[in-house]
Amino acid sequence: MATFITKLAIRYAFLAIFLSAGVESFGINYGQVANNLPPPDKVLELLSTLNLRKTRIYDTNPQILSAFANSNIEVIVTVENEILSQLDDPEQALQWVNSRIIPYLPETKITGVQVGNEVFTDDDTTLIQHLVPAVVNIHNALAQLGYSNIKVSTPSSLAVLDESYPPSAGSFKSEISQIMYQFLNFLSNSKSPFWINAYPYFAYKDAPSGIPLNYVLFNPNAGMVDPYTNLHYDNMLYAMVDAVSFAIAKMGFKGIEVRVSETGWPSKGDADEVGATPMNAATYNRNLLRRQMASEGTPLNPRMRLEVYLFALFNEDLKPGPTSERNYGLFRPDESMTYNVGLSALATSSASTSSSSISLASSSTKIKVAPWECKSLVNWMFVYMLILTLLG
Repeated sequence: MATFITKLAIRYAFLAIFLSAGVESFGINYGQVANNLPPPDKVLELLSTLNLRKTRIYDTNPQILSAFANSNIEVIVTVENEILSQLDDPEQALQWVNSRIIPYLPETKITGVQVGNEVFTDDDTTLIQHLVPAVVNIHNALAQLGYSNIKVSTPSSLAVLDESYPPSAGSFKSEISQIMYQFLNFLSNSKSPFWINAYPYFAYKDAPSGIPLNYVLFNPNAGMVDPYTNLHYDNMLYAMVDAVSFAIAKMGFKGIEVRVSETGWPSKGDADEVGATPMNAATYNRNLLRRQMASEGTPLNPRMRLEVYLFALFNEDLKPGPTSERNYGLFRPDESMTYNVGLSALATSSASTSSSSISLASSSTKIKVAPWECKSLVNWMFVYMLILTLLG
């Protein structure tokens, strides 16, 4: 037993070494469709303790933006779909930026604005007509006020693609091609990324007998080779991202970076939601984190690390739909882990000790947090000493 505990501690110690420096391309979605979440200042402590430096919220919640001021957390905010029609008026867009963004700058590190969410495939088909004008107007308003560094875009679901397999066959649906061209032209001119919500879980759930589970979970597997490019894919997420890149290229654009605004795996689902288990969720997210720590790119763009935002930080009890929708969180609302994906390796001790500790907490144990100002160097030093002690 002692040997097992020692090996386990060493494993988490090495994980802490990687994470203590921060994973620059990794963020997490902070949803709020719940009535039992911790206050924003506690969420800030949790993110900072785990050395997660990027988050995305689905509105411009003033409590969150105020609480995150003077922290090292970068925040992407969202324009709600419901107000898109107002923002195709430049004056309304300027007013929105002045009231929702400017009061929090520069103390809060707002790095991006997502105009709507999955607008291209929203059930309300009238929204799409307002998307590009709203995106352009928000961008122009930010530039007018001296914040052209804040990138403006919109996240899309994979349903924007007419074809996605093999990746080289990627193409956008013809019915959205005109507006998609306008949007891509904006991204190209403003050097903004194309964001995609990509969930291998959905593909597996719909065809569990036809898709190898290891392929969607990033586990070792034979993978697939695109017959037209000879590129080898050992996981579905990278194939999804490259399918979008091929679709963009077919529209005549180059140099637009594709980033993942959402991906994740539910830890619980209904009887017909195949694969929604804590084990699969932990495996998917842990393997994704390892890829992020390695700063991997996709087979099509191996030298460009793929930026990914995991969904989600918390389980959200008020989300509608199937059970899975309320069970994507790494954490429960009481800040205990839904399952241990490895991020707990960065948990620090109380402020009174001012030192780091490795959390080997079970899923029912809360992570202890320390002030966000705790430096990564402390983690490195402690982990080094811990390894020496364990191996000595």
